[in-house]
Amino acid sequence: MTTLLAFAFVLGVLVFVHELGHFMAARWNGVRVLTFSLGFGPKLLKFRRGDTEYCLSAVPLGGYVKMAGENPEDPRSGQPDEFLSKSKWQRFQILIMGPAMNLILAVVVLAVVLMQGASAPAYMNRPALVGVVQADSPAERAGVRPGDIITRLGSADVATWEQLEMAVASRPEREVEMVVIRGGREERLTIRPGTTELRTRTDARFEVGTIGVLPDVNPSIRALVAGEPAETAGFQPGDLIVSIDGQRMVFASQVSEAIAKHPDETIQLVVRRTGTEQTIAVTPRRQGETGRIGINISDAVESFTPSPLQAIGMSVQRNVEMSGMIFRTLADLFRGEASPRQLMGPVGIAQLSGESAQAGWIALFGLMASLSLNLGLLNLLPIPVLDGGHIFIMALETLVRRDFSLAVKEKMLFAGFVALMALMVTVIYNDLTRIAWIERLMPWR
Repeated sequence: MTTLLAFAFVLGVLVFVHELGHFMAARWNGVRVLTFSLGFGPKLLKFRRGDTEYCLSAVPLGGYVKMAGENPEDPRSGQPDEFLSKSKWQRFQILIMGPAMNLILAVVVLAVVLMQGASAPAYMNRPALVGVVQADSPAERAGVRPGDIITRLGSADVATWEQLEMAVASRPEREVEMVVIRGGREERLTIRPGTTELRTRTDARFEVGTIGVLPDVNPSIRALVAGEPAETAGFQPGDLIVSIDGQRMVFASQVSEAIAKHPDETIQLVVRRTGTEQTIAVTPRRQGETGRIGINISDAVESFTPSPLQAIGMSVQRNVEMSGMIFRTLADLFRGEASPRQLMGPVGIAQLSGESAQAGWIALFGLMASLSLNLGLLNLLPIPVLDGGHIFIMALETLVRRDFSLAVKEKMLFAGFVALMALMVTVIYNDLTRIAWIERLMPWR
């Protein structure tokens, strides 16, 4: 129930804002609006105000604004309040305002989320300097070495670890070129990211790429528990844990797991203190079936709570960066560099909505901002039947200085419809394969 309610809320807001943009622009330009509908199909609730019928329809996967004289085949009286009676500039304003409202919503909602404050691993905004290459990983097979700085993966420029993780995630099982800086020189490697499976609480599965590299960071000791083995052995708050029994430590979770495996067994920890490394032997105290030495450890994080003005600036910047990534991903899909399995449809969105709702309103609003950005950009694509497609057709008519015939427009719209249906089939298929019991019914999987 939570998933359905969260999905209805998120999709309802996105569709309402999108159609509100068209509605307001139409009214501003003097176009008569016949219907404002949330959803498609049979009308469940409706009321009329002025010339417009407002309704809630049965199929909650979109919405529409119906304007007088909107399509060439619609009955037309030649009145000035009909859509096609308006100039191309006025029609452009009406078409563009739907996607524009989604983009504005993405900025506003993300700014509200950022104003609540957040924290993230400190290394995420740093250059992708490799600290560890995991054994038998795609990175090891490709020849990546500790100390390499990854600057490009396939068509994606990489300036930070965050950008590297996004670039890798969208390229499972795709052979691509990787550019690294090694010893001050640029090296080009060929790598094929593997696939790892992420599971949500609802058991939905998402496949993402992985290459097996970790950042050049170390967890630190935040505090010691009095009287426990770590204090007795001579550890100090602020020590960075470099390795345990020769195994490099990158994250706090690795330290906890490594210590837990050795109750009543002496282990060797290499720590870095004031820039100098030293080895300290310690014997974890048995607690049940696990070992404990009495330390509180943490990864380095960066926290921020921006002012409203700073939050808006950060939101604009992040949405611009995400827009660039979305367009690059679309280009990679056409080139075959990115996997189409990364595409998500309504079932996947519903699953993520439910997960986000359970995590809290901040997570849900963060998802809404991301989806609003995607919806706005998708509708700007020059595919007939989408807003961007209609704008594209008008632009072509402007260039050739004449309007296309109804037959030509119908062929263009049909081609756009076929392309959109192919996309819908792909994303719905992807959604279904993420549900374990449905995938088991697919013998070819």
